[in-house]
Amino acid sequence: MHSFVGTKETAFIYAVTAAGLVHAVTRSCSAGNVTECSCDTSLQTGGSASEGWHWGGCSDDIHYGMSFSRKFLDVPIRNIMGKNGSGLAAMNLHNNEAGRQAVAKLMSVDCRCHGVSGSCAVKTCWKTMSSFEKIGRFLKDKYENSIQISDRLKKKLRRKEKSQRKIPIQKEDLLYINKSPSYCVEDHKLGIPGTQGRECNRTSEGSDGCNLLCCGRGYNTHVVRHVERCECKFVWCCYVRCRRCETMTDVHTCK
Repeated sequence: MHSFVGTKETAFIYAVTAAGLVHAVTRSCSAGNVTECSCDTSLQTGGSASEGWHWGGCSDDIHYGMSFSRKFLDVPIRNIMGKNGSGLAAMNLHNNEAGRQAVAKLMSVDCRCHGVSGSCAVKTCWKTMSSFEKIGRFLKDKYENSIQISDRLKKKLRRKEKSQRKIPIQKEDLLYINKSPSYCVEDHKLGIPGTQGRECNRTSEGSDGCNLLCCGRGYNTHVVRHVERCECKFVWCCYVRCRRCETMTDVHTCK
């Protein structure tokens, strides 16, 4: 599976794994399921009296989640790297951190109003993580705009294109070294099944759409006949009487 090492897909896997660990551990802390952590104690006092709000409730302790993720995922990579290091290992560490930064970047503030008849004279606010679905969409966007870097590690990670090396690499950018293999065509050596024969959605513009999934080869359409029990009624006493209903459905598969 050497051809998959250092690709955009592995960059996404490293990032989403690190983000998932932060998210799961932090949620467990807030729920009181972990003895070593709880809510973020730094956000239990203070606020702005002039603006009518104060910190309260249970803010997610993302700092503990981030620290746990770094120890669990980064330390083994650093031990393998040793003193010399490698471009691939440095890239994996960066993508781990990019996943964690995604969780931090998408933190939001929730508030609850207090006052007569819901007047919201005073608000209690706390910080909370976004849903993991939202974090996943953010990382998917970073995957689609990932940056290819040089496999030669000098003082820091560098873009592969020399003309773009003055553009700084951000913490939340996903990085890759090797271009991805083609997933359109079957390759037994790499374990790629290809997309020939895959069922697709003719009307979809997404990843399940025939235009994208079939890699421009087109698709076949055939009619599938479905027979099932329908309009069932209970008859006294004591059995169920049903009709046999038949439907015809168009199914599209990649050429």
